[in-house]
Amino acid sequence: MPHFGFSVKIFADGADLKAISALAEKPYIEGFTTNPTLMSKAGVKDYTQFAHQALDLIGRRPISFEVVSDDADEMFRQARIIASWGDNVYVKIPITNSIGESSMPLLRRLVEAGIKTNVTAIMTLDQVREAASVLAAGPSAYVSVFAGRIADTGRDPMPIMSEAVTLLRPHPQLELIWASPRELLNIVHASEIGCHVITVTNDILAKLPMLGKDLDEYSLETVQMFFRDATQSGLDL
Repeated sequence: MPHFGFSVKIFADGADLKAISALAEKPYIEGFTTNPTLMSKAGVKDYTQFAHQALDLIGRRPISFEVVSDDADEMFRQARIIASWGDNVYVKIPITNSIGESSMPLLRRLVEAGIKTNVTAIMTLDQVREAASVLAAGPSAYVSVFAGRIADTGRDPMPIMSEAVTLLRPHPQLELIWASPRELLNIVHASEIGCHVITVTNDILAKLPMLGKDLDEYSLETVQMFFRDATQSGLDL
């Protein structure tokens, strides 16, 4: 269901249970994602407990939890445990392990087991093609392309993301995620190219009320902020 005029679905990205609880009340949040880095920053110590608490908060909306191993057999074991937490749970599998070994053999095993996955940390179209070729034979899945990190290298992610949409079009059970956005404008970008999902952190979600704000009004507010801060700081010349 589009909100704010967007066709792209907004998934909240984070691991703070208080924030998840608040965002679960928002009708425009259509799913949730997290990862080990976000969980570490949030101080999560008990993965299973955290996951079940999050699931209790979000209802039937989709949520992705990531495996925390580098070994294919152990990742498969963990994936089965994570998948058992609910029908709305997707298992995050990095496109490679930490030494660059492809996760495709593992992904094939997961597809054969009927486990819903979210292939993450993708940054190239070759990786999109590779993941899609395996996922096409399985259940619903997400393909997460880290557009924000691509942009961090000075590359425009829009052509890559647009082509990724095209690559996934023959597979209706596969959805493209615009991951790691850097600004509110990225939601507009993702919607414009027909991307299915964008994962958004709390700091960017907080800017949603700014959409379409009158720029003359915004200019005046900025000037007022500068004047207020200068006055309160006692700056003088």
